[in-house]
Amino acid sequence: MRLLYVLASYLAFWVLFPVLSLHRKTRDGLLQRLGFYPEGKVPAGGAPRLWLHGASAGDLLALSPMVEKLRARFPDAKVILSTITNSGYMMASERLSSQIDAVVYAPYDLWGATRRAVRALRPDLLVLEYTEIWPNLIRAAKRHGAKVVLTNGRFSPAGVPRYRTLFSLIGNPLPELDLLLMREDDEAERVVALGAPLERVWVTGNTKFDALAPPTPAAEDAELRRALGLPEGARVLIAGSTHEGEEEKLLEVYRRLLKEHPDLRLVIAPRYIDRATRILALAQEAGLSAGLRSQGNRSSGRVVVLDTIGELSRAYRLATLVFVGGSFTTRGGQNILEPAAQGRPVLFGPHMENFHDSVQVLVGRGGIQVNDPDHLHRVVAELLSRPETLHSLGELAQAAVRQVSGASSRNVELLDKLLRNPLSRGAGEG
Repeated sequence: MRLLYVLASYLAFWVLFPVLSLHRKTRDGLLQRLGFYPEGKVPAGGAPRLWLHGASAGDLLALSPMVEKLRARFPDAKVILSTITNSGYMMASERLSSQIDAVVYAPYDLWGATRRAVRALRPDLLVLEYTEIWPNLIRAAKRHGAKVVLTNGRFSPAGVPRYRTLFSLIGNPLPELDLLLMREDDEAERVVALGAPLERVWVTGNTKFDALAPPTPAAEDAELRRALGLPEGARVLIAGSTHEGEEEKLLEVYRRLLKEHPDLRLVIAPRYIDRATRILALAQEAGLSAGLRSQGNRSSGRVVVLDTIGELSRAYRLATLVFVGGSFTTRGGQNILEPAAQGRPVLFGPHMENFHDSVQVLVGRGGIQVNDPDHLHRVVAELLSRPETLHSLGELAQAAVRQVSGASSRNVELLDKLLRNPLSRGAGEG
């Protein structure tokens, strides 16, 4: 079975390589993705050597509270982050550089690439996230003697039959994991049903909730307000992490809102900033003045596109209320807890399949799910007419985020025990 997966992975790689090498998310770092790292890229020494992997920028941010706590627990450790996407690599290099010793592109899940990467990085512990179950990487790490852990484990009901079929063909990698730290009880039950050893499965929550503590308001907020061209006192609707096809709908909603609330400003933060000029053109075609944050919104446009990386969380603090994208498309949503942690009411569309746990946290506690753009218009118009309700919803949202924190501490406690002693307790304990 393992040989079948090795051969199939190479076949799939050669079929998909043209797409991987050209796609904006994955076109950089080819040699690293094949397991070759330039001299000086991988830090020497250190004990233990901790390799944490998250597919994207958001996944790495979810791991960052664990990194901080691992540093405190293991002051002599070397911490290496890996990611798949170019935006994840850029974000980690810029925002997490003080917490880590290196950021690299994760190897393709090929027999040779994973073995080379493991030999180069020499991990004592490999931490994978969500559903990043890569059989060749797991086996290479285990052959090296590393402990392998899944954190923020996520297995949807719809995915169980597919995993069961896949594992029957290629072999089940779940028994090779030393710990499976799951987000919720039902996900723990599903992973046990898929073959994970019960005594290695724990329910600890989601570390992304710990990455959302609101920072202390800083002078930089005023600077960002000026860069976005937002007048003092103006009310602001921020549309965060929007995807293709959503901006046209949001701009039409905004045009309608201006008739009742002419002071309202709109900030659009696309999920991929290389779409910024396209969104700027859409706003202008809709008859709205618009500008780019990177150019200081020189035209003082009513609509401004946030086309920089790493500023969205801080921008949310300038919002009156927030709509989070990826939810009017089949993308399955984006992070709705980030603006909630800033004490802002959060609206989102019907497609939140990838953020089911976040929806459970926020609905009825500062989060409002809308059915379509017309529904969004009605809700925003009503909330803008009721400032006291806006304030109370923001407080509820912030309190809801605080109540679900703590997964990072629980995870690090278990990782510490794993590195020192084998674990033998059962699912959900502790």
